[in-house]
Amino acid sequence: MHAEQVSNSSHSAAFGMLNMLQFGDSQFPSGSFAFSGGLEALFNDKKIATPEQVYDFIAAQLSGRWNSLDRVALGRSFHNANQLDIVVEIDQEVDALTLSEGLRIGSCRNGAALLSMHARLGTPGSLEYRQKLHNHEATGHVAVIQGLVFRHCGMTLLEAQVAGAHGVCADLLGAAMRLGKLGHLHAQLIRQNLTSHIAELLEQPVSDIQQMHSYLPSTEIAAMRHEISDQRLFAN
Repeated sequence: MHAEQVSNSSHSAAFGMLNMLQFGDSQFPSGSFAFSGGLEALFNDKKIATPEQVYDFIAAQLSGRWNSLDRVALGRSFHNANQLDIVVEIDQEVDALTLSEGLRIGSCRNGAALLSMHARLGTPGSLEYRQKLHNHEATGHVAVIQGLVFRHCGMTLLEAQVAGAHGVCADLLGAAMRLGKLGHLHAQLIRQNLTSHIAELLEQPVSDIQQMHSYLPSTEIAAMRHEISDQRLFAN
């Protein structure tokens, strides 16, 4: 391989990783700060009270929802990023599989905010898909939007999945801290311990023909109860 080819290859790899760091960072304005994923209701019900229980909750979200549904949707959207009609079908399937209205609306609002930011940044495909949301042709679930825009940002599929999984952790840990249930040190310890869990999940390949599914009844019920709660800092 010539030196120029090596340089181009390294540039491409670095480009994708740098975009992963930028767009997977909690500081990126994706709108996810407004959602707790059912965590607020579980705190209010005293079902979760310790850092260990916060870890268990996030690990369950990664295994029971993200890995089996959101990750699959992200991968399908990533592979079909240039075929927006197929992306719409994936979006609609995720919508049908998200039982709780609060979680469904939260995912769509998060996805719409992410898409809007990428449309303003000029990410290919984002403006066209945003129009589909405005026309009510698509729902805009965040995992689907991640697959679409991350592909056009030069990430590999693995980098896109890492950014998605990290986003789940960052959002839920951020919610726990804003609810006053965690300090920064405990949050970092939990995130550090979740790294091996995420790595194990990512070692298991997923395919475009794999069925999407999730099973987190306690989270779904908590999110539904949160919809009628008088104590609400977060939208879900």
